[in-house]
Amino acid sequence: MLLRSLGSGVSGLKNFQTYLDVIGNNISNVSTTGFKKGRVNFQDTFSQSMQGAEATRNAIQIGNGSQTSAIDNIVTGGPINSTGNPYDLAISGEGYFKVQDASGAIYYTRAGDFHLTDAKELVNSQGLRLLGTGNTPIPAIPDDVQSFTIAKDGTITILHDDNTTTTLAQLELAAFNNPAGLEKAGNSLYKQSSASGAPIGINNTSTPALGASTYIQQSALESSNVDLTDEMTALIEAQRAYQANARTITTADQILQELVQLKR
Repeated sequence: MLLRSLGSGVSGLKNFQTYLDVIGNNISNVSTTGFKKGRVNFQDTFSQSMQGAEATRNAIQIGNGSQTSAIDNIVTGGPINSTGNPYDLAISGEGYFKVQDASGAIYYTRAGDFHLTDAKELVNSQGLRLLGTGNTPIPAIPDDVQSFTIAKDGTITILHDDNTTTTLAQLELAAFNNPAGLEKAGNSLYKQSSASGAPIGINNTSTPALGASTYIQQSALESSNVDLTDEMTALIEAQRAYQANARTITTADQILQELVQLKR
């Protein structure tokens, strides 16, 4: 029994250390553009059966602690704030921007802090090119442009110096059946995984169409969805639970010490 309590206490310390790590990461990214907070899920481990169940008596089982079952990404939308920068884009609703690195690998992100390169190509802060319909990079913006606008449905329109307009490209977002299953790749980027499933394109002709329940907002950025009030509450809870599990180990050790001294 004492050894089981020691093991349960150790498993609790490990789990709540993980919990503290996730909370700390959430708090550190409270101002990260497009960040999605993490959530730890616990589950109990295998219970040792001391006696099986009978018609007139319940089973006697003793648990052996807990373990981390999953760390989910909470994909609820964060607040959208106006920036005045026409290259900043925010997504209202589901979906992710698609960006591509030099090797052709595609990543997904909610961070819409894009900018123009010297070649006038739209890239994110890591230099990955923004993709449109059919995973085609957005074409470079011509030199004779007064301004460009991105509509809610992702249509990119440019105004030339001669006051004529041209449709440059069509943005396409990527949705997933299980967006919480996306793997974090750092730099506010995500990768497709077997848990997330294959990306589903959302554009202005798809069902549901981009611009309906999901739309793009130009000159704005999505903030982190971390709520500091919730995180500070969880931090206190994790601290107290860590202390309680440490107390379990200390108490079990004291009782073991008493048993050893019985022989003297």
